Amino acid sequence: MRVITFGTFDVFHVGHLNILERAREMGDHLTVGVSSDALNFDKKGRLPIYLQMDRLRLVEALGCVDEVFIEDSLELKERYIIDHRADILVMGNDWQGKFDQFEAICQVCYLPRTPSISTTETIEVIKNR
Repeated sequence: MRVITFGTFDVFHVGHLNILERAREMGDHLTVGVSSDALNFDKKGRLPIYLQMDRLRLVEALGCVDEVFIEDSLELKERYIIDHRADILVMGNDWQGKFDQFEAICQVCYLPRTPSISTTETIEVIKNR
């Protein structure tokens, strides 16, 4: 089974690692789409702390990840799923219901996020110290 997931993976933390490891356990190949800097700005109204190529390299270096690519557009998610021959789309449950339309082409699974960990909160803690 081929699994695909997507994320920004900025200020990499144990929550990122947990979801990637759990996604990998669901199949024998894990592909990760890392949001481009421009896409992250469109989604969140701010640029990531780390540049997209640095974030891509960090994710690519993980033993649980088989393949990475830059995700340039939310509108191309179906194309990414098809192009990477994914059987399962895994997302955090903060996206619950947002990708159900892809159930026609793959299984969609929303995994619980790691409690009390978020990149946005981590950035705020750092800024306020």
